Amino acid sequence: MDQLLALRVFVRIAESGAFSRAADSMNIPRPTVTKLVQDLEQHLGIKLLHRTTRRVNVTPEGAAYYERATRLIGELEEMDESASRARSRPHGRIRIDVGSVVANMILIPALPAFRARYPELHVDLGVSDRPIDLVGEGIDCAIRGGLLPDTSLVARRIADMDWVTCASPVYLKARGMPKHPSELMPSATPTSAKGRVPGHAIAGYFSSLTGRAFPLEFHKGNEQVSVHGQVEVAVNESTAHLSALLAGVGIGQAFKFMATPHLASGRLRTVLEDWTRPRQQFHVLYASNRHLSAKIRLFVDWVAEVFAPFDDR
Repeated sequence: MDQLLALRVFVRIAESGAFSRAADSMNIPRPTVTKLVQDLEQHLGIKLLHRTTRRVNVTPEGAAYYERATRLIGELEEMDESASRARSRPHGRIRIDVGSVVANMILIPALPAFRARYPELHVDLGVSDRPIDLVGEGIDCAIRGGLLPDTSLVARRIADMDWVTCASPVYLKARGMPKHPSELMPSATPTSAKGRVPGHAIAGYFSSLTGRAFPLEFHKGNEQVSVHGQVEVAVNESTAHLSALLAGVGIGQAFKFMATPHLASGRLRTVLEDWTRPRQQFHVLYASNRHLSAKIRLFVDWVAEVFAPFDDR
């Protein structure tokens, strides 16, 4: 038995809650994962994991073993790094997860510079706006905006981004330019100017967890308005949301950096310019119970550099 590999496999199963996830994230055949755990349990003479039809749970003995195993693996990684510091370039592979529009408009365009700086450091980039289980899915770090409900993660703040309320000229020609956020709310008896479609539509962005569209938020002095308007089309991915705005689906709120090129070209127009929405914070996240390797530290520092020009603070 390769006990070090068995330790790593056990830790990944404990973190992900599934043999299959551990096998996939470590690129090891599933029968091999099962055999390694069986051999480790036989070697120790204790049961580390309890399998149910839905999930794998750690036994009390397994929980104690997990704590010591994670410390040992972290110390081994530190030892490896110390021994290889003579190398002029960091090496290995890191797994990152980033929201769609941030990946497409900020991170991916900057990756060639990262690869030029660290040619032996390879990046696996997951792109989605879905909630993720950083530890369970074996992700080294993630970039996310908004609230941070998971307090077990370490978060480094990299930017605060402005919003802009906007719509396409085609939409505004059909529906008119609103003068107050209240005009975006559904009306039982809508009125309209001649030749215009009554009322306003929202190009919505809905939560992958709840399925409900997020409201538009408007602030002006001491006045605050939250609009749950008539959402005619809603998406749950930020690049698709920008496409919906450009297509004339409705009025929506987008980050200023993603709307700016289209505002300059005339494909989008700002709406309710004297109203603002509070800036959204962006963080790079990583698990607090993991050894922060040199390559992850380098990537986190580089991400902070890349996001600096987009910080509206």
